Amino acid sequence: QVQLVQSGGGSVQAGDSLSLSCAVSGRNVSYYAMAWFRQSPGKEREFVAGIGRSDSVTYADSVKGRFTISRDNAKNAVSLHMSRLKPEDTAVYYCAQDYFPGRNPVASEEVYNFWGQGTQVSVSS
Repeated sequence: QVQLVQSGGGSVQAGDSLSLSCAVSGRNVSYYAMAWFRQSPGKEREFVAGIGRSDSVTYADSVKGRFTISRDNAKNAVSLHMSRLKPEDTAVYYCAQDYFPGRNPVASEEVYNFWGQGTQVSVSS
């Protein structure tokens, strides 16, 4: 059984930094693309960042240069380090894992079959 368990998050001020972590059990994170998505109230869930098996990374334009996705194969986990946070980054953040191995991360959530429980990030101005 594949499980993604998230930790981190919370409430911070604009300009602060915060990290999220996603621990995976049941499948090896090094074989599958991993991604972070977020959903703000009244909005659809959107892609934030992704990392592929070859460590290729991709980011949404809105977070490029501020967020960093990384993978710790020893811990079988993926992290999202967020810096220079803005109020518009406020959302529930989800980690996700691709169903098929060996692919590069994509922005479409349809390829991700396994999801974390979600973590609230709130940024005040």
